[in-house]
Amino acid sequence: MKHLSYKNKSLQFNGADLATIAKKHRTPFFLYSEETLVGNYQEFAKGAQAAGLIDPLVCFALKSNPNRELLRTLAAQGSGADIVSGGELRRALEAGIPPEKIVFSGVGKTEEEILFALKAAKKGIFSFNVESIEELDLINSCARRLRKRARICFRLNPVVKPKTHKFISTGNKTHKFGLLEADILTAVRSPRFWTNSQLVGLSVHIGSQLLDLGATRRGIARLCEVALKTNIQLEFLDVGGGLGVDYDPEDSQKLPAVADYMALVAATVEKHFNSRSLYRPRIVFEPGRRIVARAGILVMKVLRNKVSEDNHFVIVDGGMNDFMRPSLYGAYHALLPVKQAKADRTCHVVGPICETSDCFGSDRQLPAMKSGDLIVLCDTGAYGYSMGSNYNLRGRPKEILMNRKKKLRIVNQAQPYEELL
Repeated sequence: MKHLSYKNKSLQFNGADLATIAKKHRTPFFLYSEETLVGNYQEFAKGAQAAGLIDPLVCFALKSNPNRELLRTLAAQGSGADIVSGGELRRALEAGIPPEKIVFSGVGKTEEEILFALKAAKKGIFSFNVESIEELDLINSCARRLRKRARICFRLNPVVKPKTHKFISTGNKTHKFGLLEADILTAVRSPRFWTNSQLVGLSVHIGSQLLDLGATRRGIARLCEVALKTNIQLEFLDVGGGLGVDYDPEDSQKLPAVADYMALVAATVEKHFNSRSLYRPRIVFEPGRRIVARAGILVMKVLRNKVSEDNHFVIVDGGMNDFMRPSLYGAYHALLPVKQAKADRTCHVVGPICETSDCFGSDRQLPAMKSGDLIVLCDTGAYGYSMGSNYNLRGRPKEILMNRKKKLRIVNQAQPYEELL
């Protein structure tokens, strides 16, 4: 983690001293690096171009982090948006992301959300990633009411099983996401769905936190095969997102480089589509975690210690309501003390929430820590604030952005109790 390092035994974030920052801002708080965010986006976008992909469009997945200022930063870099609700659509537009760069995914789009998306611009949004036949029927009906033409992209369920947590696997027929090949091809040939809609693309997304790309390759191959079977000259193929992050040091050897991932996408599209067709569709991506996870940290303060025979608990002021992933998925995130010292004890780092699952890390090697000491939970830029809650009537934490000149700006104030009523 290049943006986190010790200097004079004090943890630095992009060269700024975290102990000094914490004196001015009450913990817990999220701290983001604009430099890391932009660097990750540029690596992804330029990687797609370097792989020779046709007019690649990178649509950042808002569900990973919908902070307005982070989105404005990405919009300035040319990013599009992958959204899954009307709220995320509004947020993307507020941040300056053009409607023609927005893809609308999700199995539960409401009539109100569909109408809003169709009205977002003269031609509506870039695409509705359709996940059921009833949804397709509703979108076509809404477009007919507005005398518009909806841009449709079927989300294919490729029936593959990636190596990831079962709660973030989305590419098998037992999952609620996407349509099977037979249902897509039947719908394509049913004129009643297309009076005010046009099929412009096909997409696939098999899950998140992908470190093994075998299933990714199979999913994209299936995408290409079904696209050819539609016998329609599609504008684009959307290969989804899900590229993982090495949260756990043990995963660093498994982690695919962006360049390797792009080479795999390019080779698979070439083999299974380009070699069999005279036209070349645009390639769309929906990354979230790979862009923003490493750009954020959660800074917490030690409240107290507790010893229960051979169990040593370090109780911090951040909780599972602030950052859910360890509690929800058993996900690993590194924990670093702000004051560097010898790690000489095995600890469980837990929060104040009234749940046993409120634990950021079990059996971690840490130095002795006392009340008031600071500790950092790493790689919390993705699925942190966005999955947070007010459980136990706790206000949401502050969000701070460090720009590329090392200046700090509050981009979301801590939530006061009055807003919880």
